[in-house]
Amino acid sequence: MRGIRLGSAFGIPIQLNWTFLLVLPVFAWIIGSDIITLAELVNRVLGGSIATDSLTAGSTPWLLGFAAAGGLFFGVLLHEFGHSLVAMRYGLEIESITLWLLGGVASFREMPEDWHKEFTIAIAGPVVSVLVGIVSYGAFRLVPPGLGAVQFVLGYLAVMNVTLALFNMLPGFPMDGGRVLRALLARKRPHARATQLAAEVGKIFAFLLGMVGLFAFSPLFILLAFFIYIAASGEAQQSTIKAAFQGVSVRDIMTPGEELHVVEAESTVAELVGRMFTERHTGYPVVDARGDLVGMVTLDDARTIKEIERDAYRVEDVMERDIQQIAPDADAITALRTMQEHGVGRLPVVDGQGNLRGIISRTDLMTAFNVIQSRGDNSSLIGSGSASDLPPIR
Repeated sequence: MRGIRLGSAFGIPIQLNWTFLLVLPVFAWIIGSDIITLAELVNRVLGGSIATDSLTAGSTPWLLGFAAAGGLFFGVLLHEFGHSLVAMRYGLEIESITLWLLGGVASFREMPEDWHKEFTIAIAGPVVSVLVGIVSYGAFRLVPPGLGAVQFVLGYLAVMNVTLALFNMLPGFPMDGGRVLRALLARKRPHARATQLAAEVGKIFAFLLGMVGLFAFSPLFILLAFFIYIAASGEAQQSTIKAAFQGVSVRDIMTPGEELHVVEAESTVAELVGRMFTERHTGYPVVDARGDLVGMVTLDDARTIKEIERDAYRVEDVMERDIQQIAPDADAITALRTMQEHGVGRLPVVDGQGNLRGIISRTDLMTAFNVIQSRGDNSSLIGSGSASDLPPIR
């Protein structure tokens, strides 16, 4: 999830997605427009005595709305740091923490398959939210009664952070509660199977949440239900792919060097397009006169040159020089992740001496996946998914 980088803490980049800039004033408006009801709720839940008259004068409701909404999202940020810092203790890499429309998300490069680690990481966020709620409650009790506005903000944060923790513990995979559920299921099952079971529970939860949203006329609940359903489906599919490629290396799938079609850097773009048409390939490794790999060229690269000018341009003029490579002994799932992260459809396979040994493409990966599923390999791990259910691989 991309966003505006604000800075970093503990080595973790902190970002704001553009949707956050929309939802913050909306939350502030909701809080400010219902300030009396919320103050009475805080009084009732926390046993407070906030005087509501002082909260409704002039622009006070809207200032309190922004203060409370900002404090709530700060609590969400701390919640995500709870996940991230525990994950870092296990040696996991955190790509970023992003605040967006539905709260916050900590992006891990990879989630652990060890159930105990996942359980600890998942539970850390709600624990932090409860602690934030307790600290807010303590401050609420210490503030003099005359400072009703400050009492309201602290009381609101105390109630909402505990509510956030409880809501996140519902089994809506991949919410925290869903991840806790998967961790517990994975104690006695393969990780992929536990993921599928947790995802099914998450989809049911999403359906029920969506129904509540429809009957309560809550667009936020409907949007959250849609997000949970899509995220649960996507993570289950990725887990299926990972299980299928367990123990499969790039060498097992790649097109080897003796069968590899390459193009020389000195060839014209017109010659390149002609070869693409006759050989039915849309991407080639590019080699120099000595046969060394110098780049990759695709049909999209060739299309940047007008047809009438293609005889005047060479492949080296349009090829991509900064290319992603992979080793023959790397895992197939690593090749897939590299393609997804960098938005490419193929990777040259290069050994430790820099020699081109082959190429692996998304077509190679999908063909291998279809074959693995059709012959029943890892059937106990991957369940009944099919290749047609998989998300597109870029």
